[in-house]
Amino acid sequence: MQTNKKYLKSLLPRKKIQCHGQTIKAYQEIKQILRRLYTQTFRRPSTLLISIIQPLIWLVMFGALFQNAPIYLFENYKINYKEFLNPGILIFTAFNSSVNAGLNIVFDREFGFLNRILISPISNKICIVNGSIIHIWTITIMQLTGITIITRNIDQNLNLTNLSTSLIIISTVIFSISNISIYSAFILPGHIEFIGITALFLNLPTLFSSTALAPLSFMPNWLQIICCINPLTYAIEIIRNISLNNIFHLQAFIIHKSWIQINGYQSIVILFTTNIISFVLVRNIIQYKYDKN
Repeated sequence: MQTNKKYLKSLLPRKKIQCHGQTIKAYQEIKQILRRLYTQTFRRPSTLLISIIQPLIWLVMFGALFQNAPIYLFENYKINYKEFLNPGILIFTAFNSSVNAGLNIVFDREFGFLNRILISPISNKICIVNGSIIHIWTITIMQLTGITIITRNIDQNLNLTNLSTSLIIISTVIFSISNISIYSAFILPGHIEFIGITALFLNLPTLFSSTALAPLSFMPNWLQIICCINPLTYAIEIIRNISLNNIFHLQAFIIHKSWIQINGYQSIVILFTTNIISFVLVRNIIQYKYDKN
């Protein structure tokens, strides 16, 4: 009997092997979700083309409209409007692409495909979110690279540190906005409500309540307060400082007003805090609706 018990215990799987198996399974699930999303994207190349053309239109139209307006954003710099506008267009492109990250989930809900994924033996429903975020991140980086090459907005003095900082800042914007978009996709009834909120409530108000198109000194006091609440403002200002300086010092103030002063370190903390909050929101809605067990 003791020999049989020892033999049966030896057949039990170890915890390390089980965890390793779950990790591999989660990787495979994300891989298959990504494969489906990339297939959908490359079957509709017009989507990529339009997403590149739209910010270029903004850049050309606003750049031509205010081409003779000198922008005194910093005390030691006098730049034309096109140089001022470029960082804002890049961040807004990342925002505009990320805000549509939940659209695929909305259509999957309406066509019933999401139910097929949920009843499949998927280890963790959060893989749906992770796959969607990775997909939108790669597509957005491709868009920004294309816009940068077309506009020839490549700094000759760009070093690895500034490039890494820019990539991290843009990635935080993509991750946080994508999470909020996916959260909206799960709680809104359908694509009409989703498109209405993203197009009317998020896109233009968020753009005009940031420093993408104008510096803080051009705004009234009430709009300056809203602008300082908007996390996109800090991402834009960091990228703008990087484009104007060979080395961006995190101790330098990117917002310098009499009633508020925020440097690079504090801006990064604000962006990462927003990112963490968005991840918590999505994880909670996934666990509440689909991972109760």
